[in-house]
Amino acid sequence: NWATDLAAGSQFGYRLLWVIGLSSLMAMLLQSLCCRLGIATRLDLAQACSQLLPRFCRIPLWLLAEVGIIACDLAELVGSAIALQLLFGLPLLWGVGLTAADTLLLLALQRFGIRRLEALVIALVALVGGCFAVEMLLLQPDWGQVGQGFLPQSASLRDGQQLFLAAGILGATVMPHNLYLHSALVNTRRWPEHPPTKPLLLRLASLDSVMALSFAFLVNAAILILAAGTFHGVVAEPVEDLRQAYTLLSP
Repeated sequence: NWATDLAAGSQFGYRLLWVIGLSSLMAMLLQSLCCRLGIATRLDLAQACSQLLPRFCRIPLWLLAEVGIIACDLAELVGSAIALQLLFGLPLLWGVGLTAADTLLLLALQRFGIRRLEALVIALVALVGGCFAVEMLLLQPDWGQVGQGFLPQSASLRDGQQLFLAAGILGATVMPHNLYLHSALVNTRRWPEHPPTKPLLLRLASLDSVMALSFAFLVNAAILILAAGTFHGVVAEPVEDLRQAYTLLSP
C-alpha cells in the first residue's frame, strides 16, 4: 500500500484516488460473499475449495493463493525491517529476524482468545490512523482537488504508468489471504444453530467487514493524499521508496 500510494500520489497527484475507492468497494463485496459462505455452510473458503472443487481446480487455486500470500508477507516483512532500521538504526537482517519473531508472538497470543488478538490489531491500526489524521492537519490539502480525485477518469486507464499503478493499488487492497481469513473468522463467533438467526448474523458480519475496510480505505487514501500534497509538482522524481519518503516527510 505504501509503495503504490506513494508512487501514485507523487507522480499523478490526486488522480488515482478513485482507484482506491473502487478497490475498497470491491474488497467489501468479496469479503461479504466470504462471510456469507462461512455463515451458510460453516466452511471457510479453503475448506469449501477442498471439499467442493475438482482436483484440477484445487491445486492451481491453492498455489495461486500461496503465491499471493507470500508476496504480501514478503512486503510486510521487508517493510517492517526497513522501519526498524529507520527508527532505531537496526541492521536489515536483524530487523527481518525481529519481525519474524514478533509474528510468532502474535500467533502465540491466539491462545488467549481471538477477541484479544483482534483488540490488539485494532489498537495498532487506530494508532496508524491517528498518525495520519495529524499528518492531514499539518498538510492542509486542497479538499476540492481531493474530491475531484474520487471521480473515475478513463484517461487514467489509457496511460500505461497510471494503469500499472492502478493495478498495484487494486492488488494491495483486494488480497487473497483476507478472503480466506474472513470466511474463517465468522465461524469463531459463538452463535446458535437456528436458521432464522443467519440473516442477522450475515448483516452483522457484513457490517463488521465494511467498517474494517472503510478504515483501511481512509488510511490508504491518506497515504496517497499525503504523497500528492507533499511531493507532486515539488519533487522531480517519483517517490516510491520508504527511506526516501521518510527523509522527505521528516520536516
